[in-house]
This record gives sequence, structure tokens and C-alpha cells, in this order.
Amino acid sequence: MHAHSPRRSALFFLVISVALDLLAFGIIIPVLPRLVQEFLGGETVSAAQVYGFFGLTWAAAQFFGAPVLGALSDAIGRRAVILLSNLALGLDYLLMAVAPGVGWLLAGRAIGGLASSSFTTAFAYVADITDADRRAAGFGIIGAAFAFGFIAGPALGGLLGAVDLRLPFWVAAGLCLANALYGSLVLPESLPQDRRVPFAWRRANPWASLRLLRSNPEVFRVSLVLFVSNLAHEVFPAVFVLYAGHRYGWDQVTIGLALATVGFASAAVQGGLVRRVVPRLGEQATMVAGIVCGGLGSLLFGLAPSGNWIWLAIPVAALWGLFGPAAQSLMTQRIAASDQGRLQGALNSLRGVTGLIGPVLFTTSFAAGVSQPGPSVVWGAPFFTSAALLLLALVAIAPAGVHGDVPGRKGAPRIPCRLRGPDLAQRRA
Repeated sequence: MHAHSPRRSALFFLVISVALDLLAFGIIIPVLPRLVQEFLGGETVSAAQVYGFFGLTWAAAQFFGAPVLGALSDAIGRRAVILLSNLALGLDYLLMAVAPGVGWLLAGRAIGGLASSSFTTAFAYVADITDADRRAAGFGIIGAAFAFGFIAGPALGGLLGAVDLRLPFWVAAGLCLANALYGSLVLPESLPQDRRVPFAWRRANPWASLRLLRSNPEVFRVSLVLFVSNLAHEVFPAVFVLYAGHRYGWDQVTIGLALATVGFASAAVQGGLVRRVVPRLGEQATMVAGIVCGGLGSLLFGLAPSGNWIWLAIPVAALWGLFGPAAQSLMTQRIAASDQGRLQGALNSLRGVTGLIGPVLFTTSFAAGVSQPGPSVVWGAPFFTSAALLLLALVAIAPAGVHGDVPGRKGAPRIPCRLRGPDLAQRRA
């Protein structure tokens, strides 16, 4: 057997697992607001207000749940956390499929937010099974699986929802439960016993988890930049649909096609380009390139005088996807193997915070731009805000600030996190 085949099969499962989980998540996106509206007697304003609280609940569950699951995976192993989370998601979608009212849907959303925090464990698993020089490629492949789920999920959910509003929840439940069963048969453990640490609430709460990021100055700086980058990226889910419809008169079909193109371009960058760019440029230069392309892409979205320019902006903005895997790779090399779950939990908590701030920031700036008299370019205010945030991130990630690897030159000392194929094969649960 090839020495790396156990690691390859494990990574293949993670890709399938993340893609199916995101597919299940995306399936309910087109129908959940309509189901809430139906429970509220078809009243649109109340439904919008209540659904906004759904988003807040989800983000809060991610913020508090991610560090707990990350620390738990450091204590009992990655396999159990991933499989139990898949099982919990499946049961949660079943609950939402039969929910008799809004309160039950909200409870399901909270449970789903907690269970979906297991995505942090998937990233920790990648850190366990990949060598340092291939880690960015592994993170990129997982990122591509995320993009696929977000592409296919809403499209499939729209088709299923046209048949019955409850049907997407049943399908989502089936995908997650099938994923849990598949994983129980093929997924080996990646974290050996000698690298585990006992679970303790003092290590698992969000504040303690975030303190881990401050334990290494380089990790702290890169995590701040990652936070700003994630916040800047919230502009797309927050206002793109409203922006394209208001400024360019795009209908839902055109907007859906544009979002699908964004997803495919992002998947191509993270799943294919990252593994070629990082070995040649190193993490430092790759992060800079990703932030620069993200800023230029945001500017193009905001300045585009016609809808045709959006199609030119999409591939530029997609190169933003170079940043995340390179940043994740660098940070995992600076944190001990026994703390990889806590690291990913802390990073996912930061994503939860951006999910709370971003929608308010960008919808407010869009509303302000639209309400002002003047040229239509003012309507691009949310994307200009995104570009300004990335400019701040670029200053922080400049060569003088972060000592990432450069081809042919050693960077900061690496902390070995290697788990070879034969060891992985012997640790199947």
C-alpha cells in the first residue's frame, strides 16, 4: 500500500463530508425564510425581523460552540467529534422538517449552529495528516468543498422547495445521516493518544480560545488579518443581491448565475491554484497576493458602471481565495499539535463575530449610499468599505510584519505536526 494512501483516503472523506454538510446547509437557504413567513401568516416585515434573529442565533452558536468542539477534539480525537456532529446535524434537520412553529425552527437553528462548528475539527484533521509544505493545499481543497456546497445547495433547495417547503429539510437530513454512516466505516483517527490533552472548560470557552491566538505574536497578527478579511468578505452575502438588482436591474436568474460563477471561480482557486502558488511563493507572498486581489475585486464591484463589468470583477475577486489557506497553513505551523483543535475553534469564533458585524455594517452602508442623491457609483459604498478594510489588512500583513516562508529561505521555526500514513492506518476507531 502506498505510504500516503491512508492520508489521501481520509482527506477524500473530509472533502466529501464538508461538501455534503454545506450542500445540506445550502439546501434550506431558499426555503427557510419562506417557511418562517408562512408560520407568521405571510406577513413580510415581521418575517424579515424574525429571520434576522435566526442569523444572529446561528452566529452566536458558532461563536460559543466552535471552541468547545475544537477543545473536545483535542481531548477525545477528531473522528468522534466529526461523526457525532454529522449525526446531530441530521437529527436537527429532521426536527426542522417536522417543526410545528417558529420557536422549533429557531431551536433547530441554534442546534445546527453548534453542530456545524465541527467544520473547525475538519481543518484540525487536515493539520494532523498533512506535512507543513502541503498543508495550504489541504486547506485549499477543503475550501473548494465549501464553495461547492454553497453553489449546489441553494440551487437544489430551490428546486425541492418548489415541490414542498419541507422537502429540502428531509433531503438535508438524509445527506447528513448518510455522511455519518459513511464516515463511521472509512474515517480513521488522526490524533494519537500522546498528543491529546484533557478537556477543560477553562480552555474551551471562547475567551480562553481567543487567548491562544495571542500566545504567538505571528499567529496573533495573522489571525487579526484573517478576521478583517472575513469581515470584508461579508459584503457578498450581505448586499450583493440587493446591489445587483438595484444598480443593474438584474433578475434572480442573472444574480443566481453570477453567484454560481463566484462559487466555481473560488473553488478553482482554492482547490487547484493554491497548491501551485504556495510552494513557489511561500505563505507570506501568497497572503499578500490574495489580499491585493480581494481589494481590487471589491473596488471593481463598487466602480462597475454596468453589469458586464461584474463578470470581469469575479475572477479578480476569486483570487482572494489564495489568502485563507496560506494564512491557515502558517498559523498551524506555529501552534503545537495538541492545540490544533483549539486553534481552529478560535478562528471559527472569529468568523462568528464577523457574521454578527458584517451584515449590519454593509447593509447600513448600502442603505446610506442608495438614500443619497448623486451618481450611482455611490451605491457601491459597501464594496468600497470592503476594499478599505482589505487595505488595512494589507498594511498588517506586509513583509515587515509577518515572517512567512519564502522559497529557498527558512521562516520562523516550524512545530512538527506530522502524522505519517502507517500511523494513521493503525488508529482507526
